[in-house]
Amino acid sequence: MLTVVGQVEGHVSLPSQNKTTRYEHVLPQLVAIEQDPDIEGLLVLLNTVGGDVEAGLAIAELIASMRTPTVSLVLGGGHSIGVPISVAADRSFIVPSATMTIHPIRLSGMVIGVPQTYEYLDKMQDRVVQFVVSHCGMSQERYRELMFRTGELARDVGTILVGKDAVREGLIHEVGGMAAALDALRGMAGAAHGGESGTRRR
Repeated sequence: MLTVVGQVEGHVSLPSQNKTTRYEHVLPQLVAIEQDPDIEGLLVLLNTVGGDVEAGLAIAELIASMRTPTVSLVLGGGHSIGVPISVAADRSFIVPSATMTIHPIRLSGMVIGVPQTYEYLDKMQDRVVQFVVSHCGMSQERYRELMFRTGELARDVGTILVGKDAVREGLIHEVGGMAAALDALRGMAGAAHGGESGTRRR
């Protein structure tokens, strides 16, 4: 089991009072899981507000490229860069009360070289969008529409999807909790152990 909670910490260390998921700790753990023949499946539990985009994408890419069967379960929230991590698994679940926020990449602090910075942000945004839509059932047009929606978030653009809404939109596979996620993981692990490849939806 891997937990992604609080903020995904990237190249800048967050204050000690912040609950964080440090990607430099998570990446070696994922490699160790993939190399361990005794581990037949990975459950990823998410309750995150998001965080560093490149760190989150690194975690998501590694999960997506694993041969070990993977299942994600969104509890509480799978916001911002938590979206790519949640859809990176072979099978994704969300509890009815959990929420997911889709919004454009934000930038804080002082900006130097504004045109170049916005070009970089635009390319980074494309990386996130391409990853998400290639690992779920939502079209790129619909994802961008939700990402730039106005009027739903008080001080930002974007969309909040609650449980069944995330499933209806094709972002997450199923509404379900721990039992459903573990049943799916056991089934995938059994199929893989029997010489069959796990079912991955891209």
